[in-house]
Amino acid sequence: MGQESTQTALYLGTFPRSLDAKKRVAIPSAWVAREGEEFYVVPHPKQGQLLVMGREELSSYKQLFLDSPVLSPVEKRDAIRTFYGEAHTVTTDKQGRIVLPEKHCERAALGGEVIFIGVESRFEIWSKERYEATQQSSYATFQQAAEAIGL
Repeated sequence: MGQESTQTALYLGTFPRSLDAKKRVAIPSAWVAREGEEFYVVPHPKQGQLLVMGREELSSYKQLFLDSPVLSPVEKRDAIRTFYGEAHTVTTDKQGRIVLPEKHCERAALGGEVIFIGVESRFEIWSKERYEATQQSSYATFQQAAEAIGL
């Protein structure tokens, strides 16, 4: 089992990658500290990409569900159960690759070309097609947000 880093990783950038027939994909080298590093993979329930994170980030989601003012106690329990029930542990090999669960690849329409996107404390894996389909609207949203904060 991999050891946890004492420092929270910072995931930045956009990287194209290829998913092989065994569902292996290489994580960008800047994002991998060592062989045997553990990550947790959860499918995004709406957008279709995979969320990949360390233990600290994964653990934070329980509190986010519990703190939600729009969810009932039953909905909070169901959301927590589903989120953690969908999560899978993956471990890097000597080449910095992970093997993605087949079910997750199907849900995210992953095959062939994929895109890794750094999102600060986690990263996402998108099918190239889904990523390209959302890129224009995502960039427009970024432009509006940047203007709103004076960037």
